Amino acid sequence: MAEETTAKQPARAPRERRERRPQQEVKTDGFEELTVNIDRVARVVKGGRRFRFKALVVVGDKKGQIGVGVAKGQDVTTAITKAGEVARKHIVKVPLANTTIPHEVEVKHTGARVLLKPAAPGTGIIAGGVVRSVVELAGVTNLISKSLGSTNKVNIAYATIDALKSLVPRSEWVTTKNAPKKSAKKEDK
Repeated sequence: MAEETTAKQPARAPRERRERRPQQEVKTDGFEELTVNIDRVARVVKGGRRFRFKALVVVGDKKGQIGVGVAKGQDVTTAITKAGEVARKHIVKVPLANTTIPHEVEVKHTGARVLLKPAAPGTGIIAGGVVRSVVELAGVTNLISKSLGSTNKVNIAYATIDALKSLVPRSEWVTTKNAPKKSAKKEDK
Protein backbone atom coordinates (compact mmCIF):
# COMPACT_ATOMS: atom_id res chain seq x y z
CA MET A 1 0.00 0.00 0.00
CA ALA A 2 2.85 2.36 0.86
CA GLU A 3 4.48 1.58 -2.47
CA GLU A 4 1.37 2.67 -4.35
CA THR A 5 1.26 6.12 -2.74
CA THR A 6 4.89 6.79 -3.53
CA ALA A 7 4.45 5.72 -7.13
CA LYS A 8 1.56 8.17 -7.65
CA GLN A 9 3.47 11.25 -6.43
CA PRO A 10 5.23 13.24 -9.14
CA ALA A 11 9.01 13.19 -9.15
CA ARG A 12 10.64 16.23 -7.51
CA ALA A 13 12.96 18.44 -9.45
CA PRO A 14 16.49 18.57 -8.02
CA ARG A 15 16.77 21.29 -5.40
CA GLU A 16 18.87 24.24 -6.39
CA ARG A 17 21.59 25.32 -4.02
CA ARG A 18 20.66 28.52 -2.31
CA GLU A 19 23.55 30.86 -1.68
CA ARG A 20 23.93 32.47 1.70
CA ARG A 21 22.79 36.05 1.90
CA PRO A 22 25.86 38.28 2.15
CA GLN A 23 26.23 40.40 5.27
CA GLN A 24 27.15 43.39 3.14
CA GLU A 25 24.29 45.63 2.06
CA VAL A 26 24.41 48.74 -0.11
CA LYS A 27 22.30 51.61 1.18
CA THR A 28 21.01 54.53 -0.87
CA ASP A 29 23.55 56.98 0.58
CA GLY A 30 26.51 55.32 -1.19
CA PHE A 31 27.92 53.64 1.92
CA GLU A 32 28.35 49.92 2.29
CA GLU A 33 27.41 48.41 5.62
CA LEU A 34 29.13 45.34 7.05
CA THR A 35 28.12 43.56 10.25
CA VAL A 36 31.39 42.50 11.88
CA ASN A 37 30.15 40.94 15.12
CA ILE A 38 26.94 40.13 16.99
CA ASP A 39 27.00 39.24 20.70
CA ARG A 40 24.23 38.17 23.05
CA VAL A 41 24.50 40.16 26.26
CA ALA A 42 22.58 39.69 29.50
CA ARG A 43 21.35 42.02 32.21
CA VAL A 44 20.53 40.40 35.54
CA VAL A 45 17.26 41.58 37.10
CA LYS A 46 15.10 40.34 39.96
CA GLY A 47 13.25 37.79 37.82
CA GLY A 48 16.33 36.40 36.08
CA ARG A 49 18.34 37.44 33.03
CA ARG A 50 17.20 39.75 30.25
CA PHE A 51 18.93 39.02 26.97
CA ARG A 52 19.68 41.60 24.29
CA PHE A 53 21.93 41.67 21.23
CA LYS A 54 24.95 43.90 20.64
CA ALA A 55 26.06 44.55 17.05
CA LEU A 56 29.33 45.94 15.71
CA VAL A 57 28.81 47.51 12.28
CA VAL A 58 31.32 49.12 9.91
CA VAL A 59 30.16 51.62 7.27
CA GLY A 60 32.34 52.87 4.41
CA ASP A 61 32.33 54.05 0.82
CA LYS A 62 35.67 52.49 -0.28
CA LYS A 63 36.87 55.99 -1.19
CA GLY A 64 38.39 57.06 2.12
CA GLN A 65 35.36 57.48 4.37
CA ILE A 66 34.78 55.02 7.22
CA GLY A 67 32.71 54.76 10.40
CA VAL A 68 32.23 52.21 13.19
CA GLY A 69 29.15 51.85 15.39
CA VAL A 70 28.10 49.65 18.29
CA ALA A 71 24.50 49.39 19.52
CA LYS A 72 22.20 47.06 21.42
CA GLY A 73 18.65 45.99 20.65
CA GLN A 74 15.95 43.50 21.60
CA ASP A 75 16.59 41.49 18.45
CA VAL A 76 19.43 41.24 15.96
CA THR A 77 17.90 43.41 13.22
CA THR A 78 17.22 46.37 15.51
CA ALA A 79 20.75 46.12 16.93
CA ILE A 80 22.22 46.14 13.41
CA THR A 81 20.13 49.09 12.23
CA LYS A 82 20.95 51.11 15.36
CA ALA A 83 24.66 50.35 15.01
CA GLY A 84 24.53 51.38 11.34
CA GLU A 85 23.00 54.71 12.31
CA VAL A 86 25.70 55.26 14.95
CA ALA A 87 28.41 54.42 12.41
CA ARG A 88 26.97 56.91 9.89
CA LYS A 89 27.08 59.66 12.54
CA HIS A 90 30.78 59.04 13.19
CA ILE A 91 32.25 58.99 9.67
CA VAL A 92 35.98 59.71 9.43
CA LYS A 93 37.93 60.83 6.34
CA VAL A 94 41.05 58.71 5.73
CA PRO A 95 43.96 60.04 3.63
CA LEU A 96 44.99 57.43 1.08
CA ALA A 97 48.20 57.16 -0.96
CA ASN A 98 47.10 55.38 -4.14
CA THR A 99 45.96 51.99 -2.84
CA THR A 100 47.62 52.07 0.57
CA ILE A 101 48.14 54.34 3.57
CA PRO A 102 50.73 57.15 3.50
CA HIS A 103 52.87 55.96 6.43
CA GLU A 104 53.21 53.46 9.28
CA VAL A 105 51.11 54.04 12.40
CA GLU A 106 50.58 52.28 15.73
CA VAL A 107 47.69 53.21 18.02
CA LYS A 108 46.46 51.90 21.36
CA HIS A 109 42.78 52.09 22.32
CA THR A 110 42.05 50.72 25.81
CA GLY A 111 43.76 47.30 25.76
CA ALA A 112 43.97 46.84 21.98
CA ARG A 113 47.00 47.95 19.98
CA VAL A 114 46.91 48.03 16.19
CA LEU A 115 49.91 48.45 13.89
CA LEU A 116 49.27 49.45 10.26
CA LYS A 117 52.01 49.55 7.60
CA PRO A 118 51.79 50.58 3.95
CA ALA A 119 52.44 47.83 1.41
CA ALA A 120 53.57 47.66 -2.21
CA PRO A 121 50.94 47.27 -4.96
CA GLY A 122 49.86 43.67 -5.34
CA THR A 123 50.42 42.75 -1.70
CA GLY A 124 46.76 42.78 -0.73
CA ILE A 125 45.45 43.20 2.79
CA ILE A 126 47.38 41.17 5.32
CA ALA A 127 45.28 41.69 8.44
CA GLY A 128 43.04 39.95 10.94
CA GLY A 129 39.25 39.81 10.67
CA VAL A 130 38.17 43.09 12.25
CA VAL A 131 41.07 45.18 10.94
CA ARG A 132 40.57 43.69 7.48
CA SER A 133 36.87 44.58 7.32
CA VAL A 134 37.47 48.16 8.54
CA VAL A 135 40.35 48.77 6.14
CA GLU A 136 38.57 47.22 3.13
CA LEU A 137 35.56 49.51 3.54
CA ALA A 138 37.93 52.49 3.84
CA GLY A 139 39.21 51.75 0.33
CA VAL A 140 42.69 50.45 1.16
CA THR A 141 43.75 47.47 -0.97
CA ASN A 142 47.42 47.02 0.03
CA LEU A 143 48.27 46.96 3.74
CA ILE A 144 50.14 44.98 6.36
CA SER A 145 48.80 45.02 9.91
CA LYS A 146 49.27 43.40 13.27
CA SER A 147 46.79 43.38 16.11
CA LEU A 148 48.49 43.35 19.51
CA GLY A 149 47.14 43.12 23.04
CA SER A 150 43.40 42.69 23.50
CA THR A 151 41.32 40.41 21.27
CA ASN A 152 38.09 42.33 21.95
CA LYS A 153 36.58 43.01 18.50
CA VAL A 154 34.99 46.32 19.50
CA ASN A 155 38.27 47.70 20.89
CA ILE A 156 40.22 46.49 17.86
CA ALA A 157 37.73 48.23 15.54
CA TYR A 158 38.01 51.49 17.46
CA ALA A 159 41.82 51.20 17.56
CA THR A 160 41.85 50.74 13.78
CA ILE A 161 39.65 53.82 13.32
CA ASP A 162 41.95 55.84 15.62
CA ALA A 163 44.96 54.66 13.59
CA LEU A 164 43.32 55.69 10.32
CA LYS A 165 42.33 59.06 11.85
CA SER A 166 45.91 59.77 12.90
CA LEU A 167 47.30 59.40 9.37
CA VAL A 168 48.82 62.52 7.81
CA PRO A 169 48.58 62.94 4.02
CA ARG A 170 51.86 63.11 2.09
CA SER A 171 51.19 66.69 1.06
CA GLU A 172 51.33 67.79 4.71
CA TRP A 173 54.58 66.04 5.61
CA VAL A 174 57.32 68.33 6.85
CA THR A 175 60.48 67.53 4.94
CA THR A 176 63.70 69.37 4.22
CA LYS A 177 62.34 70.69 0.90
CA ASN A 178 59.23 72.39 2.22
CA ALA A 179 60.15 72.87 5.87
CA PRO A 180 59.92 76.44 7.16
CA LYS A 181 63.34 78.04 7.28
CA LYS A 182 64.69 78.73 10.73
CA SER A 183 65.73 82.28 11.36
CA ALA A 184 69.23 82.64 12.72
CA LYS A 185 69.23 83.92 16.28
CA LYS A 186 71.57 86.79 16.91
CA GLU A 187 73.40 86.66 20.15
CA ASP A 188 73.60 89.89 22.09
CA LYS A 189 76.82 89.96 24.12
